[in-house]
Amino acid sequence: MPFTAWENFYVIVGSAAAALTGLMFVVIALVADSATSGRQIDAFGTPTVVHFGTVLLISAIMSAPWPQLSGARVALGLSGAAGVVYGLIVLRRARNQTDYRPVFEDWLFHTALPLVAYTSILAAAARLSQRPAPLFVIGAATILLLFVGIHNSWDTVTYIVVSRKERRSRDES
Repeated sequence: MPFTAWENFYVIVGSAAAALTGLMFVVIALVADSATSGRQIDAFGTPTVVHFGTVLLISAIMSAPWPQLSGARVALGLSGAAGVVYGLIVLRRARNQTDYRPVFEDWLFHTALPLVAYTSILAAAARLSQRPAPLFVIGAATILLLFVGIHNSWDTVTYIVVSRKERRSRDES
């Protein structure tokens, strides 16, 4: 197995991603009765689950007993390429939805940082060999996606709480 030294890292990261994916279902349940549109969920909610899913997928790829490095390289390359394409789709969705005006932090965490992570995975997969540098890039990109997902989940929950509180205040007035 070419990534034995990384196995514990990916078990921890993959487990965290799986648990956080489950918590996103709770977040979506909270959103269900708020004034959130499907376009907002497509632009800001679904990508978070995709990022957590990608972390889980990369953890599985990096923990699999590959007979040759080329299989892992292809799987990681396809994951990175799919992530870049999806990141561009999210960018378009965020720009096209009209229910919420994203601020700089939204653009950074919902579009820019995930694109950096997915591009890094794609580039590292192309250079994957026995040298450790691409492995650290893949690990850093995976952690970046995990933290982006955590940030975006928190941002979603706080947005819902504040919006509900403001709506209640208006209704009581």
